[in-house]
Amino acid sequence: MKAVVCNQFGPPEDLTLEESETPTPGEGQLLVEVKASPVTFPDTLMLEDKYQFKAPVPYVPGGEVAGLVSQVGDGVTGFSEGDRVVATCGVTGGFATHALVKASDARVLPDSVGFAESTGLGYAHGTTYYGLKERAKLQEGETLLVLGAGGHLGVSAIELGKLMGATVIAAASTEAKLETCRNAGADHTINYSTEDLKLRAKELTGGKGCDVIYDPVGGDYAEAALRASAWGGRFLVIGFTAGIPSIPLNLTLLKSCSIVGVFYGAMAAKEPELHSQLMGELVGFIADGSLTPGVSERYPLDQAAVALRRLMDREATGKIVVEP
Repeated sequence: MKAVVCNQFGPPEDLTLEESETPTPGEGQLLVEVKASPVTFPDTLMLEDKYQFKAPVPYVPGGEVAGLVSQVGDGVTGFSEGDRVVATCGVTGGFATHALVKASDARVLPDSVGFAESTGLGYAHGTTYYGLKERAKLQEGETLLVLGAGGHLGVSAIELGKLMGATVIAAASTEAKLETCRNAGADHTINYSTEDLKLRAKELTGGKGCDVIYDPVGGDYAEAALRASAWGGRFLVIGFTAGIPSIPLNLTLLKSCSIVGVFYGAMAAKEPELHSQLMGELVGFIADGSLTPGVSERYPLDQAAVALRRLMDREATGKIVVEP
């Protein structure tokens, strides 16, 4: 098999493409012939040893795969060789021609669902669906403000927010990213590099404010977004691409609003039944056509470093996929 390997922490340009023996699945595992693996922000953090999970080097980046079951390990039921699947593989191992995954972390894909389109369900759509449905209890007719809306997570929030019946306001830093948001279905957009985020969000909601804030960005935008929340609003803490913010807690009192953490990976470990339910619903949405995740950029395995650099430099919009 071939795999992209991080032998030392540093920039993606230090990654190497290496040959190694194809592994054999152990008990409860599947060996997947990888057809697509999403490039995610945690992948970039791990390369520089800045992520909450410390991957010991050498390791293969990539935490999710879609492809064909190549071998079935002992004790596995419900899967056969040749099945089309999407699966998480922990946080490493995806940027390769083959990957080992736990059978419990895999879902069979309908024939109508593309490999590249299905990837990122665990990282982006899984995080977002868990956040919107379980943590924010987003209701039809409510207003959802999405920060960092031009990225993979942001686009998933636009898509699922619309699917759940919300009015979606997408906020991003460039017109190119906002065009991606509009194509994904956003009702309104805010360019927070040229517009006042709080004032514009208030204007777009007739002064009421936003019922749910989806924030994978943090930094200076978090407080402005919280100030734009409605009475009883819910602020979802997704991530911190712009840094960890300091929030004046008096705002939560004045607005009777909530700041809610969304840790999808921990939920999957602590509540496997809920994780399985949400993943099943997401695959169902794609299968019946109610959700059509797009793919912005595709790279072969030997250009995985280019894909990672695009994400690190914030030049990418939507979802980037490596296709071995």
